[in-house]
Amino acid sequence: MLIDIISLIALGAAIAGIYVAVNRMTGRRLPRWLLPASLGAAMISFAVWNEYTWYARVTAALPDSVEVVLPVKESSFWRPWSYAVPMVTRFIAVDRAAVQRSEEAPGLVRTNAILVQRWTATQRVPVAFDCAAGRRADLAAGAQLAADGTLTGGAWVMLPPDDPFMMAACQGG
Repeated sequence: MLIDIISLIALGAAIAGIYVAVNRMTGRRLPRWLLPASLGAAMISFAVWNEYTWYARVTAALPDSVEVVLPVKESSFWRPWSYAVPMVTRFIAVDRAAVQRSEEAPGLVRTNAILVQRWTATQRVPVAFDCAAGRRADLAAGAQLAADGTLTGGAWVMLPPDDPFMMAACQGG
């Protein structure tokens, strides 16, 4: 977020510099209202561009082994344009190269859900998948999964067969 604020300030300084340069070259003929109007338009345009391109910029920087499984589009009242075109503000991904398969239970897979959200630190949440039964267990808050598939301290959640998170984890590795 700090980089966004610094970028907005730099943009404002550049627009002000252009206004002053053009004003001197034309002999002070530009109207006074043009500077704040130009600053406002440029800063709002940059903020909108920055919000809408965040997801594409972040996912382009991910390694090839990381697959985005659930982008979340949101709208908010302080961004009224987002009601017309909702923007992705967070997503869940899985690193297929980090998938660990159980030797005792071949359909059992462990991996990390990578939770990425705008202006927050990326989190990794351990999860397990029973690929054969089509279910997932979150291994946070003390939940443990034995090599034979016994889950303690957590619960299995049934998933649809076309769940993108399960498909990425079960086909990865």
